[in-house]
Amino acid sequence: MEKGAQIGPWHWKFICPVDHEVIESDPKNPSRDFDGCVISSIHDDYASLIRDCGLVYQVTGDKKYAAKARDILLAYVAKYPTYPLHNIHGEAKVGGGKVGPQTLDEAVWAIPVCQGADLIWDQLSDSDRETIAKNLLEPAAREVILPHKMPIHNIQCWKNSAVGSIGLLLDDKELVKDAIDDPDRGYRVQLEKGVMPDGAWWEGAWGYHFYTLNALWPLVEAGRNCGIDLMDPRLKKMCDAPLVFAMPDLAMPNFNDSGRESLVAYAYLYEWANARFDNPDYSRVLSKSDRQSTLALCFGKETLAAPTTATRSSSNHEGSGYAILQSPNTWLCLKYGPDGGGHGHFDKLHFILYHDGEIVMPDPGTTRYGTPLHNEWYRTTLAHNTLLLDETSQKPATGKSLAFSAGPMPYIMADAGDIAAGVEFIRTAVMLNENLIVFVDDVQCDKPHTLDLAIHCEGSWGGRASVARWDTPKKDGYKHLSDATVRETADGIRLPLNPKVAIDLAAGDDTEIITAMGLGMSPTHLVPVAILRRNAKSTRYVWAISLAGQVVKFTSNVNDVDVHSDGKLWHLSVDPLAAKCAINTAE
Repeated sequence: MEKGAQIGPWHWKFICPVDHEVIESDPKNPSRDFDGCVISSIHDDYASLIRDCGLVYQVTGDKKYAAKARDILLAYVAKYPTYPLHNIHGEAKVGGGKVGPQTLDEAVWAIPVCQGADLIWDQLSDSDRETIAKNLLEPAAREVILPHKMPIHNIQCWKNSAVGSIGLLLDDKELVKDAIDDPDRGYRVQLEKGVMPDGAWWEGAWGYHFYTLNALWPLVEAGRNCGIDLMDPRLKKMCDAPLVFAMPDLAMPNFNDSGRESLVAYAYLYEWANARFDNPDYSRVLSKSDRQSTLALCFGKETLAAPTTATRSSSNHEGSGYAILQSPNTWLCLKYGPDGGGHGHFDKLHFILYHDGEIVMPDPGTTRYGTPLHNEWYRTTLAHNTLLLDETSQKPATGKSLAFSAGPMPYIMADAGDIAAGVEFIRTAVMLNENLIVFVDDVQCDKPHTLDLAIHCEGSWGGRASVARWDTPKKDGYKHLSDATVRETADGIRLPLNPKVAIDLAAGDDTEIITAMGLGMSPTHLVPVAILRRNAKSTRYVWAISLAGQVVKFTSNVNDVDVHSDGKLWHLSVDPLAAKCAINTAE
């Protein structure tokens, strides 16, 4: 919804960006209180202005900036007590806020307010300090934020930083202890339980990884300035991990509830990381940014270290459950780890494939949580490159790595875990070279099921002649497919997507080849989808992604698979029961 003309005090018209309908906000109806969204953003702007005026005062010594910050703070002193507590449903309940409808909103707003107050504290009278503490900062911490208790979560990290920052500014030891040392939700236990061994945040979405880092550093720095050492090796791991998991162009994989973003978008955080930790590879990010952020002003080093020149190799990260197969021009990340909780998707053994500067096999990412599409498409198994049974999404599950090799022909064999009752799904992915990836997908069930192996590829279908229309089921995921067709075969088949990219399926059990268009990063971004459907108790899908136009042929027998392509022959021995994979080549 786009903000239109203002039609009254704190009241605007709004414009739908799709059909341009003009809509008036209804503050009495929480689901249509668009004015409230604008007002929340205005509060955030005022909080940033308090902080920025404080920074300019500290840099220039000009007291007019301190006076401006003081004026805003005292205006809040007068108004904050009158703001009603409200949640997203307009109810005066714990979990709601005053400047916004959640304790998260209150915490995000309170941190820069507290930082700005600290920066001009020497310009405030004792009376100013007391009234700011009693009528603004303490009520925000004690009456709004603290009563709402959460476990290990990105939101609780924001709340800890807000409460801790207020406690440190006011020398309130009780608030400081609650924010840092609470055994169930404090700063220390958030790092202990929330950061995976390889540095990834447990929710499995890189957007929330960085969102959590944004919450953590203010409390760490506030503690540092007050003589409390909150530095932790896991903080450095959180900063290092994205460099390990990024694609060659520094794009981050948009698993779970993440949008598609470049690591460069978070360069401002690496200004802080570069000042506090020793990793010359932070320069890979900083050198691509304009270095004009607030954190660059506060922490940025004038001279950047030379990044390491070591070639990135394939790697397996069992803590967070990601395996990366890569060559200089191709990168594949397969996801097998924890489900990610409320921000996770039902997509065990899904993967993203990047080749020659672009994403070839995508993850759709996420959409706004309040829209039906979030659960009807973006979180469903069908929206990802993996297996689902009986037209139903996987259960939340944690898989495991069974076998891995870093090269020269890297592979990963992983078990999906308990994705459905009585079902075992093991995927083996092998990067034979930068233009050819082979998958061996083994499925064992305790009874027959409809097995749908979904594959998504950027591009367009290269021809689907002599096929029948397919009526899409009225179920989550499927009901958002369009232009669906079906054919049946037990022979091998090639599905071309563009002159270079194709999917080749080996001959095997009877297979319905369903092709359609699905949703990509938005409802208007359509992506070709192939669904390889089999009705079976057990089956093995052998298939390949060719990235340079080469034709792929297979011959297979039990665990052995021969791959013929571009005048070369590879022999694969894939034994999921023994958790073994062997690869040999022959001309």
